[in-house]
Amino acid sequence: MSRPLFLARDRHVHSIVAAMVPKQPPRMTVFRLPRGGVRHFSASATRREILDIAALPDRIVPHYQQTKASSLLSLIWPQPPRNLLLMPKLHAPHVLVSAAEFAKHIYTNYPGLNLVFESHVAKSIHDQLPFPIYTAAPAEATTLFANKIDLVTTMGGDGTILRAASLFSMHHQVPPILGFSMGTLGFLGEWKFQEYKRAWRECYMSGCSVSVEDLVEPHTQVAARQAANAHLTDPHKDDNTLQSPAWDTVRGNGQCMGLNRASKILLRHRLRVGIYDAQGRNINEQLLPTSTADPGDDIIYPSPVSAPGTGEITKKAPIPYLHAINEVSIDRGAHPHLAIIDIYVNNHFLTEAVADGILISTPTGSTAYSLSAGGSIVHPLVKSLLITPISPRSLSFRPLVLPLNTKVVLKLSKRNRGRELPVSIDGKRRVAVSHGMEVRVEGERLEKTVEHGWRGGVPCVIRSSSKGDTDGIAQDDDSWVGGLNGLLKFNYPFGGGEPEGEH
Repeated sequence: MSRPLFLARDRHVHSIVAAMVPKQPPRMTVFRLPRGGVRHFSASATRREILDIAALPDRIVPHYQQTKASSLLSLIWPQPPRNLLLMPKLHAPHVLVSAAEFAKHIYTNYPGLNLVFESHVAKSIHDQLPFPIYTAAPAEATTLFANKIDLVTTMGGDGTILRAASLFSMHHQVPPILGFSMGTLGFLGEWKFQEYKRAWRECYMSGCSVSVEDLVEPHTQVAARQAANAHLTDPHKDDNTLQSPAWDTVRGNGQCMGLNRASKILLRHRLRVGIYDAQGRNINEQLLPTSTADPGDDIIYPSPVSAPGTGEITKKAPIPYLHAINEVSIDRGAHPHLAIIDIYVNNHFLTEAVADGILISTPTGSTAYSLSAGGSIVHPLVKSLLITPISPRSLSFRPLVLPLNTKVVLKLSKRNRGRELPVSIDGKRRVAVSHGMEVRVEGERLEKTVEHGWRGGVPCVIRSSSKGDTDGIAQDDDSWVGGLNGLLKFNYPFGGGEPEGEH
């Protein structure tokens, strides 16, 4: 055989062998985002990417509708939510596995939804998800999450819900929080993870089909008619029933939930907190208001003079106040001596407290640190704040429940021996106060607005009662009473026996 024939044969055999060898996937390329964020790109079929949340559309603000049958509010989405922040419990691998399962379900059955994670969670979970996810650099998380997130889903205990609320501690409006109880206690979590398909569907579809006659508020009627003018009317439904076509893309979509079946929202009150130095200057910028910021990162604070929606930001602009969903505490810290704190209520001197510390709590926080310190349990619908001493020297110093609009000021007494005492907001110790400084606290006002129904508070999706009544009372109290009995073992008898009465 001639040499050219040998060469042709070798080339033919080589091409066959090369075709039989599987190709190696392309290598992952890592690009650095500004301020420490990381974005992963891959050219493979499974797109395991971490993208910048800044590319997502701005948030959709839901309406909160009052009804006569319940003290809770009804969740009404003017259009389908698009950006979901998923927050699993930290340092819990089994919860991360469940979060990946939930994310895959959302991606498969709810087209158009963008899944967002905190940066450190995104780095841990993105390899398990064959689709892009979004995050923000830690230094920009508080601003970008507030501008982009439509809905928050937590998987963990009460601490995970507090972590979610702390992301929005500098903002008036907080996205609805859908909480799955997967933590140690879970008093605030309403749903079991096994029910995630039903719970998510009810929250996502809430208000997607509402008759114009059912929209009692004038601003929601206007929004409904504007939707009709934009040809968002479903041709298969009554002419007065409006539905965005984006909801029709949901797999297995039967009928949307009307106003009577909308998800119920409990607006949890928050405290407004301001720290002032001896010269009366606000020093809130010295507090780190979010759990997502890594040590050493500069926080970007919203500018108090920028117009809403402009996205203008400035570093370390003065912050009038921060928000706390549980409590504000001031205590003696590592010092062996009791703290001496002057308490003022509405500019009137109340008392000089000699104790391990003082707590100012919300009704939500009344079942947290305040309860351990001997404070009263207050229903979350009661507009109030609590002053609870921590191990006071005087037995006559009892906990107080005050109206929500009460202004409380805590000052270090001159007899406090010149020590600095740590101040904690929702369990985050970030600043110490000394003589002459003030901690000013008051309840956050829940304001009714024309645009969205309500402004302020932390809207939590509440599990609907299975045995409500015509007055809506049993529906309002069902999960709260169940939490007292099932989790806190309220008034349980000694010896482990069941309490007497109806079950």
